Amino acid sequence: MMVDMTKRITANLPAGLLEEAITISGKGITDTLIAGLELVKRSRAFAKAQALRGKIHLDLDMDELRERSPETRGRYQP
Repeated sequence: MMVDMTKRITANLPAGLLEEAITISGKGITDTLIAGLELVKRSRAFAKAQALRGKIHLDLDMDELRERSPETRGRYQP
């Protein structure tokens, strides 16, 4: 992950929760907090995707999409 800019903060966090998160992640304080913030961000994206469930119709033929000729099988095709 590339971080363009960092921000130093002071936060009052529950000590037990922080220690448990550090133990579970196996990382230091900063990396544990970054992982938690990324989870918050991903959960929002997931919620937005779930809100679209049933609203988008894709008419795809999976057999046709998976069909490959013997010459190109196993090779990258841009």
